[in-house]
Amino acid sequence: MAITSYSFGQDVNKLIKQDQVEKVIKTLSADDMQGRATFTPGIEKAAKYIESQYKEAGLVPLKGNKDFRQNFTMMRNTSLKALASINGKVISQDSVLAMSNAASFNWSNNSDVQVVKLDAGKNFRTEYMSYIKNGKKMLILVDPQFTNMFKAIKGRVAHGMTSFKKAEEQELVFVLGHFDDVKSFEVSYTGKSEELPLFNIAGMIPGKSKPDEYVVFSGHYDHLGIIKPVKGDSIANGADDDASGTTAVITLAKYYKKLNNNARTLIFVAFTAEEIGEFGSQYFATTVDPDKVVAMFNIEMIGKASKFGENSAFITGFERSDFGTILQKNLEGTAFKFYPDPYPQQNLFYRSDNASLAAVGVPAHTISTDQIDIDKLYHTVGDEFSSLDVANITSTIRAIALSSRTIVSGQDTPKRVPKLER
Repeated sequence: MAITSYSFGQDVNKLIKQDQVEKVIKTLSADDMQGRATFTPGIEKAAKYIESQYKEAGLVPLKGNKDFRQNFTMMRNTSLKALASINGKVISQDSVLAMSNAASFNWSNNSDVQVVKLDAGKNFRTEYMSYIKNGKKMLILVDPQFTNMFKAIKGRVAHGMTSFKKAEEQELVFVLGHFDDVKSFEVSYTGKSEELPLFNIAGMIPGKSKPDEYVVFSGHYDHLGIIKPVKGDSIANGADDDASGTTAVITLAKYYKKLNNNARTLIFVAFTAEEIGEFGSQYFATTVDPDKVVAMFNIEMIGKASKFGENSAFITGFERSDFGTILQKNLEGTAFKFYPDPYPQQNLFYRSDNASLAAVGVPAHTISTDQIDIDKLYHTVGDEFSSLDVANITSTIRAIALSSRTIVSGQDTPKRVPKLER
């Protein structure tokens, strides 16, 4: 096995070169991409660059697509005015957050409005996600302990909420403060709805002997865009998050096209709108037959060495299938090792685009090296090319190339996973 790995390793080192990796990630994370925020000129520029790389690699569009763009539209709903009073007292607008895809609504002690308390000590993220998925009209009283989280969400919502066109009508109002007994309440909301275009960038290499079995390599190419300035810098470049993963997708596409011996069809997709709700991958999941997707390699934040040191990465949801075991077997005789996710409390399996495919039963996992618990550059203007370790990115891409080979060749098939229930 060691000899085989060495031979493959020589091919990987020859075909995946660090200077080429650096060129791609430098381009994607440059200031002129403006942080690649969804619905901005910056993401359009990034999309065009990725398309040019797919063309250079020799990929072809997915079946039914005329080019590399997988177009769809979404609704963006922006709150224009939200007023609330509780027990006759008007609440400061700084302490009111409304989330709705309705044009307007008015509540006055409505019996169909559920009043709940997000008390101190509860898990904010868990509770918040349950409200989002509830589908009911809800007035949520938020304990001041969660002031920072409340403000962060309010800041994001100020730019608009995105949802699929056929999403159920949603009316959520969060009010920050202490409220012992709510005897009466009134809420008035006015918003604006727009239907806006989005696009994944997807290409493929048709399989030679098993063309109806698919292996997906993915990363998301969107980021936060222009944010609050820090020391004069307002561009959240997203070099690690996730220009590094998108660079891996492009590099792997070029690598496998040069080998040109894949039994299974390989799909390479750069997802949009991950940062605002994993919408690109959710849409993609509706365009493929999940039973034909044998595995998904989602690549997210590989810009620096992992907590396990050089030549290592971790796999989210390692225990959910034998995907990781297969990858590690293919790395025998090399220095690289994959580990289970060391941050289970961070819920990373659900926080990236693999979740959209896992939800429909695909052995879909994210490969990462990010030390998320101590990463001070995450979602800041400091996530720039200069902060990256390009050698780490290159070694991780090479490891993914090596470790995926028996899945690509049709020799190994990861076990299916139960459809995801969050």
